[in-house]
Amino acid sequence: MDFTIVVEYVWMFVILIFLEGILAADNACVLGVMVKHLPVEERKRALMYGLAGAFVFRAASLFAISMLIEWWQLQAVGALYLIFLSLNHIYKSVVCSNGGKVNSAAAEGAGFWNTVIKVEIADIAFAADSILAAVALAVSLPKTTLPSIGGLDGGHFMVVFAGGFVGLVIMRFAAQWFVDILLRKPGLETTAYLLVGWVGVKLAVYTLSHPGVAWLDAGFSGSVEWKLIFWSGFLLICLGGWFFSKPIEVKE
Repeated sequence: MDFTIVVEYVWMFVILIFLEGILAADNACVLGVMVKHLPVEERKRALMYGLAGAFVFRAASLFAISMLIEWWQLQAVGALYLIFLSLNHIYKSVVCSNGGKVNSAAAEGAGFWNTVIKVEIADIAFAADSILAAVALAVSLPKTTLPSIGGLDGGHFMVVFAGGFVGLVIMRFAAQWFVDILLRKPGLETTAYLLVGWVGVKLAVYTLSHPGVAWLDAGFSGSVEWKLIFWSGFLLICLGGWFFSKPIEVKE
C-alpha cells in the first residue's frame, strides 16, 4: 500500500478516536445515570456488560451499514426512550416526590438485570449514532484492495472498527467517572437526567433530518450550527447543575 495512503489512514484513525471521545461524553452520561443506583461491584459489572453489548452492536452496525443508513426508526426509538427516561425522572422527583426527594433505587428499577437491559437498549441507539458519524468521515479515504465488508471498503471498515473500539474503552471509563461525580454531588442527578433528555433531542434531530422523514434539512443534523447548539446546551446544563449542587462526603 502506498505510504501516503497509510499516513491518511493513520491520521483518520486519530480523528476517529477524537470523534469517539466526544461522542463518549454524552453516551457515558446516560450510562452513568442508569447504573448509579447499583452497589459498587454490580455497577462495575453492569458497565462491563454495557461495554460488551456496545461492542457487539457497533460491530453489527458496521456489517449492516448499507441497511442501517435507511433505518431512521432505530434512531427514533432511541430518541423517544432517552426523552422518556428524562421526563419520567423529572416528573417523579418534582411532581410525585415527598419533600423533593425520590428513592433512586425504586425510581430506576433496582434490579441488576433490569438495569443491564436498559443499558443495552441505550447501546443500540448509540451504536447507530457512532457508526454513522464515523463512516461519514471514513468514506472520504482512498479505497484499498481489501475486500468489502458490510457494504464498506475493507480499509474503511478496519479504520472505523478500530476507532470505535477505542471509543468504547473511553466511554466505559468516562461512565465510571460520571458515576463518581454523581455520588459526590447527588444534586446533580436531575441535571444528569436533563442531559439524558438533551441527548435524546440530539437523536431526534438526526431522525427528523433523515431523508426518509425530511422534517428538517438533510444536512442539519451534521451542520456546524446544530453541533454548536447541542454542545452549548450540554455545557450550560452541566455548569448550571454543578454550581447549584452541593457536594457531600463519600465514604469508601
